Amino acid sequence: MRILFTTVALPGHFFPLVPLAWSLRSLGHEVLVAAAENFVPVVCRSGLPVATCGPAADFVTLAAEERRAGSPGAGGIPQSVGARHAGGVPQGTGSPDVGGIPQGEEGARGHGRRFGRLAASGLPGMRALVAAWRPDLVVSERAEFAGPVAAAAHGVPLVEYQWGVAPLDAYREGAAEALRDELAAAGLAVLPEPDEVLNPWPPSLRLPHAAGHQSLRHIPYNGDAHVPAWAFEPGRRPRVCVTMGTLIPRLGPRGVRELVLPMLERLAELDVELLVAVDDAVVAGWPPLPPAVLAAGRMPLAHVLPGCALAINHGGQGSNLTALAAGCPQLVLPQFDDQFDNAGAVVRAGAGVSLPPEELTPEAVADRCRALLSDPGYGRAASAVAAEMAALPGPQEIADALHKLAS
Repeated sequence: MRILFTTVALPGHFFPLVPLAWSLRSLGHEVLVAAAENFVPVVCRSGLPVATCGPAADFVTLAAEERRAGSPGAGGIPQSVGARHAGGVPQGTGSPDVGGIPQGEEGARGHGRRFGRLAASGLPGMRALVAAWRPDLVVSERAEFAGPVAAAAHGVPLVEYQWGVAPLDAYREGAAEALRDELAAAGLAVLPEPDEVLNPWPPSLRLPHAAGHQSLRHIPYNGDAHVPAWAFEPGRRPRVCVTMGTLIPRLGPRGVRELVLPMLERLAELDVELLVAVDDAVVAGWPPLPPAVLAAGRMPLAHVLPGCALAINHGGQGSNLTALAAGCPQLVLPQFDDQFDNAGAVVRAGAGVSLPPEELTPEAVADRCRALLSDPGYGRAASAVAAEMAALPGPQEIADALHKLAS
């Protein structure tokens, strides 16, 4: 069986696909990843074969240029959208001083339009790749829309990997607006619906729209971060891991000065060991950190979080599910889109608490952490979710179902 995986050029969207792709490859299936030109090096580092399906295209740069032009989600992709920022979505803190972005339904629809515009730029290459390689199955993460259109145009079954708890209907609506002409050219009236949806969230935490999804156990992939020796040793004090996905790198010097560093200083007062998971290049530009910071830089969360008493994160799927799988309580600081629903799922499970953007201050973060660290009930709830996740079928267990779909 030939399986084509498609992803937008964002690590948080691609990383969840890697364990599934490798599992299918280990079973003897042919696997290929299609990605924009600027994202090819990231895919290469996963060890998976990759084909370029379009020019360099980056969500973050596109969003910034739209804001400068005053026309979010409209028109074609600017010529300058490229590999300048092949990172992740900018995640604001609700304050214009640190680059807050629109929230709510219209904000999500705008993001969908941008993903649609990125899909339009890669669609000719994607259709050519599907026609030439002739996959038996296309697996697309939910924000990548060129793969589904190409699959429908060539009659190939489509599987969607649904990261996040939210239905994100506004994503599809915005993408359909941006892809109106391309859909018509492919003979499609609407964006194609997947034949199957894979969902790594435990059923007890899903919303009603996901009731019929195929469960898939979450297997973390942390990129090329190495495992430090201290990850195997117990901490002398409770360990707290702060990981904000791509938020911290995009905050810039002012954001670091006014939010991140004061937050770390407040957390250091709790008599804990602090871990700060952030890109190494970002740490190099920071001023000296509090002595309580045991380590700062790229970290493999799958190996780090099992030894932590608490995880502070932005509500991204990778951070949330990896912490839940480790039985680690969480303080979730959601910023936009699915992050609020992900945070809500953690709270409903009793495995953590959430702090909305308008209440996000270093003092509030420290207060919530103090409460979480003093109540063992959060850890027990997180462990219960971890047991539910461990019982879900793994990638190899759903391979037969995918093969039947492809047939």
